[in-house]
Amino acid sequence: MTKLYIIGVTILLTAIVANSIAGYINLNSWYNFSNLIIEKGSFLKALKEQSLISILWLFFIYPLVLGIGCLIAEKLFNIFS
Repeated sequence: MTKLYIIGVTILLTAIVANSIAGYINLNSWYNFSNLIIEKGSFLKALKEQSLISILWLFFIYPLVLGIGCLIAEKLFNIFS
């Protein structure tokens, strides 16, 4: 249970930092993208409005960053357990 909590908090903190950086450099977050899907009524219509860098961010870089957050969490758990 402790390990799951540490991983969850670390991923949450990683996501907050990543979303803050994305907002600072004007990349869409999943929150903004999901609102655009609702507004446009279609995933494909919303996707067509994204820049290439935003698409790369949402589908490749952001998941990779969260995965790195998970690895960091596991390392932290191993250090403190």
